[in-house]
Amino acid sequence: MGILQNFENRLEQMVSGVFAKAFRSAVQPVEIASALQREVDNSAQILSRNRRLVPNQFHVELSAQDHERLSPYSSTLAQELTEMLRDHAHEQSYVFTGPVTIAFDERDDLSTGRFRVRSAALAKVTPVSDRSVTDTAVRRAKVILEVNGMKHPLDPPGIVIGRGSEADLRINDPGVSRRHAEIRVHANDAGTDVSVVDLGSTNGMLVNGSKVQQATLDDGGTIKIGNTTMTVRFLPSTGGPAPPHLRHQRMGWRRCLS
Repeated sequence: MGILQNFENRLEQMVSGVFAKAFRSAVQPVEIASALQREVDNSAQILSRNRRLVPNQFHVELSAQDHERLSPYSSTLAQELTEMLRDHAHEQSYVFTGPVTIAFDERDDLSTGRFRVRSAALAKVTPVSDRSVTDTAVRRAKVILEVNGMKHPLDPPGIVIGRGSEADLRINDPGVSRRHAEIRVHANDAGTDVSVVDLGSTNGMLVNGSKVQQATLDDGGTIKIGNTTMTVRFLPSTGGPAPPHLRHQRMGWRRCLS
């Protein structure tokens, strides 16, 4: 029996005919399951001969009517779809970089019976110390690093990012080396300077879209290692020195006023 048939049978046993009645003449669960399988297959990236990387975050976009019909069963359906995707990944030797999540979103541009699937491969991110990502630590930080929905404070002297246990910020991404890059943070009288250095990684890194060995980072600067993109944010401080991009602006204002 195929994976889709197994999925459909499990769903029918759990919610009986109530689910089928709710979705009559609308998007069917098996259609969503099939679309998720295609999305995974079409997005697979070769890691090695027997391993391929696939997305682990999925958004199923539905019309207002379909979304309303789905809402009472969304939790059950998401669990069953997640299990179906895990079975499919095991059968195809796919690798998820983190926990599989499926969300259902309402979209005004879709008519009843039509839907879209969007996906992304988001690696699991683990700081060495859970204390480093507390709300208090983030609020006190002058600079933070945003990665896969997590905010990590960047304090002097900086952090090492990689896949190995010796990294300060571990990213479970097959394209990331054990010690991939180091973000260096230096505080001085003028403010805080942030830079990033490649530590001899296998796949290198992109800073603001360009492949480099090292670079200085301003507010909004991006670092991509493997399949993971991180963004540096300078936070406004009360009474303290301004971040580099604001210091430059203020110097320009002073010249204009003088």
